[in-house]
Amino acid sequence: MSPGQDVARGTSELANPDYIAETLRLYDGLGYPAYHWAERTEPSAFVPIDKPLSECSVMLVGSGGLYVRGQIALHTKDDTSIRLIPADTPTTDLRINHFAYDATDARQDPNCVFPLGRLRQLAADGSIGTVSDPAIGFMGGIYSTRRVLAETSEYILDQVTKAQPDIVLLVPV
Repeated sequence: MSPGQDVARGTSELANPDYIAETLRLYDGLGYPAYHWAERTEPSAFVPIDKPLSECSVMLVGSGGLYVRGQIALHTKDDTSIRLIPADTPTTDLRINHFAYDATDARQDPNCVFPLGRLRQLAADGSIGTVSDPAIGFMGGIYSTRRVLAETSEYILDQVTKAQPDIVLLVPV
């Protein structure tokens, strides 16, 4: 098949990747001590929505390292800052910098990791009410859970509280 055609069903001789082992190798290669997976025992904060999606405001929060052309890029190691991205930002103005995944496809179409354009389409066709402003981009794959909770999460929560969306769409990368 040539590029751009659908992928045909079939089998592969390749084994499924062991993502845990690959993550451990990645962090070891960055010079960190052995990785310890974060565990949360508290009940989920998810709650059902009480109105139709067509009436809901949706806030986008993505960990794919997105920022807007002209903003300072996210760093490649332990950057706990966030980028506020206006909801009307053209997809062509979105930029990506992330150390933990191959961003080649995301640079061609940021919607695959940060579907801001797709959310605007859903709002335009009435599938959702509105796209909440701003959207939020940050760096996933930060080694320090403590720093994520103390720095990144607190600021994101503050922005969500200010915007008061009905739904927060978290797109992890």
